[in-house]
Formats: sequence, C-alpha cells, structure tokens
Amino acid sequence: MGTAERREAPEVARAQVKGHRDPGLIDRDDPVAAAPATTPGTRSGAGAGRGRGREAREQLPYRPLWVEETARRRRLPDPVRTAAVRAVLLIAVTLLQAMVAFLCTMAGSWLAFPMVISSVVSTIVATWGALDVWVTRQVWNQRHGVVSAPSSTARALRRERRRARRQARVTERAQGRIRRRGAAGQLSHS
Repeated sequence: MGTAERREAPEVARAQVKGHRDPGLIDRDDPVAAAPATTPGTRSGAGAGRGRGREAREQLPYRPLWVEETARRRRLPDPVRTAAVRAVLLIAVTLLQAMVAFLCTMAGSWLAFPMVISSVVSTIVATWGALDVWVTRQVWNQRHGVVSAPSSTARALRRERRRARRQARVTERAQGRIRRRGAAGQLSHS
C-alpha cells in the first residue's frame, strides 16, 4: 500500500461507514473482478502483462478490509452494563480461585484448605452477581417502559402520571378563573 493510498483511505473508509458503496470498487479477492480485461487482438504471452501488473495494481481503488455496520441490538443501559461487568469480574475471580484451590490440593499445599473455603464463598458471591444482572435488567425495563406488552407496568404508570398532570392543569385553570372573577366582582376592600 503506497503513501497515496494511505492518505486516500480515510475518505473512502468514511464513505463506507456511512453505508454508501462505490460501484467502481474492485474486489481484490475476486479473481474475475481483479483480473484486467483483455481485448481481442492483444497478446497474452509471457512478456505482455509485465508492465501492466504494476499499473493495474496502482489503478485499483483502495478497498478497506471491513465495513462497519450498525449494531443489530441496542446498547445495554448503564446500570445493567455495570452489573454485568461486575458479574463477569466476580465469575472470573471465582474460576481463578477454584483453579488455584485444585492445583494446591493436587500439590498437597497448606494453602489448599483456605482456597477451597474462599472458592465456596466466591461462588456464592458470583451467583449473587449473576442474579443482580437479571434483577437490574428487569427493574430497568419496568421503570423505563422497554417492555412493549399491553400490561406493562411502566405504561400504566405513565398513563397515571399524564392523567394526574392533566387534572392538576384543569384545577389550576379553574382556580385562576375563580380568582379573576372574584376580583372583578368585588366592590370594596372590606
């Protein structure tokens, strides 16, 4: 890859990321597309393609190795992602402790018993971490209305909040009208 191709690469890559495909790009992995077209009457001898090999390579447009696609699933909410990272770390430490306990037991080390005890405790903590991910996800879904079931708790709560706000506005308007009418009909301050 030459210097000119390196300088040109970001613009082409940006176009690829945006989803626009350049029909002029040649797939270098496809032998049919990458092979130069021969016209009738040209020599196909051993020396005919020597000079054209470099020219053909230099004329091929830059094609990035991969094209970034948008994610199929949305990103996890922050609390759920935090709980998932915590659970993965706890599980990793638990597996490490179990392996050390096993190796210490096989070696007959004095460290085997404390490691087995800590592995049992760590297993309980890792189980709690995995359950924490599930509970956090369920709570987040209910609070933010991601579940699109007709009986979604979040949807009912939103409906109730809207109804309460509407009722508060109606009451406020009525109070404002009463105050204005009362002030207009008053003849004296006493």
